[in-house]
Amino acid sequence: MKYFSTITALLVALVFAITVPALELNDSHLTNPAWPEHARLHEAWQLLSNALIVVLAAWLVATRKAPLLGLTLAAIISLSFLFAWLTGDAYGGSMLHSDGTQMAVGGVNAAVLIVSVLAVLLAIAISGERRLAVGE
Repeated sequence: MKYFSTITALLVALVFAITVPALELNDSHLTNPAWPEHARLHEAWQLLSNALIVVLAAWLVATRKAPLLGLTLAAIISLSFLFAWLTGDAYGGSMLHSDGTQMAVGGVNAAVLIVSVLAVLLAIAISGERRLAVGE
């Protein structure tokens, strides 16, 4: 379970600290000239905060200093994305690009699919770590 938790935390860190920022450093997101400067500041802040939190989370899990805390932090980042996606209609949010397209796999938005898989892996890892903690 320790290896599963570490691999899961590293996958979350890879997605939120490297892949997401790499995909959002362009004119459709962070440098979008149509976005108000204030919105771009919030985007930069969100990218940096999420990246640093998941790197800390992966470190907490990989070093075994606080694996449950690390996995919980990673879950907060993943679940908050899914919650924002689910409630997008309430605030006018969408995973569609401004031209109406999206990156999809089998008709499912790729980001939603990837983060959903991460959330399931995190749930399994948290459950396993809780069992280990009780057994110690």
